[in-house]
Amino acid sequence: MAIAFKSLPIIDISPMLAKIDDPNAEEDSGVCEVVKQLDQACREAGFFYIKGHGIDEFLVEEVRNLSRKFFDLPLEEKLKIELTPKAAYRGYQPFGVNLTNGELDTHEAIDYYTEVNEGMFGALGKTMVGCNQWPLDPPNYKQVVEEYMNLCKNLSRKIMQALAIGLGGSKDLFERNVAGDPFWAVRVMHYPGVSSANGHDTQESDIGCGAHTDYVAYTLAVYPSGLLTLVNQDDDVTALQVRNLSGEWISAPPIPGTFVCNIGDMLKFAITAGINQRLVRVHYASSY
Repeated sequence: MAIAFKSLPIIDISPMLAKIDDPNAEEDSGVCEVVKQLDQACREAGFFYIKGHGIDEFLVEEVRNLSRKFFDLPLEEKLKIELTPKAAYRGYQPFGVNLTNGELDTHEAIDYYTEVNEGMFGALGKTMVGCNQWPLDPPNYKQVVEEYMNLCKNLSRKIMQALAIGLGGSKDLFERNVAGDPFWAVRVMHYPGVSSANGHDTQESDIGCGAHTDYVAYTLAVYPSGLLTLVNQDDDVTALQVRNLSGEWISAPPIPGTFVCNIGDMLKFAITAGINQRLVRVHYASSY
């Protein structure tokens, strides 16, 4: 049952990760306890923190640091990998372009998606046929971010296995015709806060990314997903907000060593037994 939560639960998923690959994982007490907590968090809030996720904190921070170095480059350098239809909607998107529900967001970003071959998803996938664009500067960006993405995809898969158990199914419930080969997305985002975005000393809006739910299979955001989103926030800025049933925007401050997780539209539509996804936005008061 959804509630008007005031904060997000923090769930240590390490006992689940230790046993989820075992043939009898559904019977393990540690797995069952994590499954119970995840299931409750999804039904009551749709958002939660995870700790004990097993991804090295040095790698998580290195992704942030390299991303900052990229966003600090001159605009002409960043536009060498500009997001365009010709680039299959992958690459760098500058300030003043992205819209959420018709409202202009105040951020720049790099978008990465599952690389799609001709005919891979039929006619629906035609516009996404192509490869990801990677900057040459920082020189090790591609190597580090690809390692991070692969670990996050594996982590997301294991969380989805736990959610499947919580729904009364086998752990591979979402791995057959539902999300066995998920379409994933990574959006690396930079919010300027009150700094001089686009040459202005002040901003017209304090909303870095407007209210939305997520729609892709997995989103591995370094800040979006239809099934599951992992949000990697900077440790020193509180900007992520989640709207509860009372319409209040509840802050989700960064907690070192955690990801914020939320479930998305596809899971809501696929499972109607009380699972909830909530609106989320990025609201800031300072530069980062």
